[in-house]
Amino acid sequence: MELLDTARRGAATAGGRTLSAATGVLAALRPAAKPLHPDGGVTQGLLHRFGAEVASGAAWLDAVSEDQVQVRRSRAVGLPAPAPDIFGLAIRAPLPGGGYGDLLFATTGLGRLSRFTLTPARTPYTRPLTTLLPYRTRSGPVLLSAVHRSEDGLDLAWAVGTGAWRRFASLRLSQDPELSEDAPVSFDPVRNPLPGLEVYDWVSRLREPSYRTARRSRGASLDVIR
Repeated sequence: MELLDTARRGAATAGGRTLSAATGVLAALRPAAKPLHPDGGVTQGLLHRFGAEVASGAAWLDAVSEDQVQVRRSRAVGLPAPAPDIFGLAIRAPLPGGGYGDLLFATTGLGRLSRFTLTPARTPYTRPLTTLLPYRTRSGPVLLSAVHRSEDGLDLAWAVGTGAWRRFASLRLSQDPELSEDAPVSFDPVRNPLPGLEVYDWVSRLREPSYRTARRSRGASLDVIR
């Protein structure tokens, strides 16, 4: 087990350096824009959490609540439409004691393997999105998904590993055009986890270097990830 953990940490560290290098290349190509997810829009949404039929053991997933959230939808590479791209969905939810937590989703599939595979699409509405990397919970490694049921409505679900998806929330996005302008807001699930969704050490090793490069390219004052 110790050997496996060492190998996992080493692979995550190497992967993190590779992602950081790729982010640095994108930052150099477009110094005035975000290196990752440069094109997008920020809006408000109403998140209704009703909990799944089976408890996950993660406090935020299992709680019943209705919250105003901040949402950003974006294109990862920034290719012009209608070219296919990886679409991103970022959600910032308030915490009961103050502060906030962030979730990041990207277009993938929902199958046992495809849920872990980035998948390009022509529009953000034709593909499901997942968090791609799991969170540590009392039930085991949990992945989250978001599926559009309309242009402004999504269903959120969780699954343990490659198991069945369990719907726990719905999200309704605002259609107010005044709120759809892009903004220099930072979404960072490593720095801002939600209650009961613990970030694995190997996930931090994988993500943090590229996030740090993205922050540096845009300036510490903006601290923009997605």
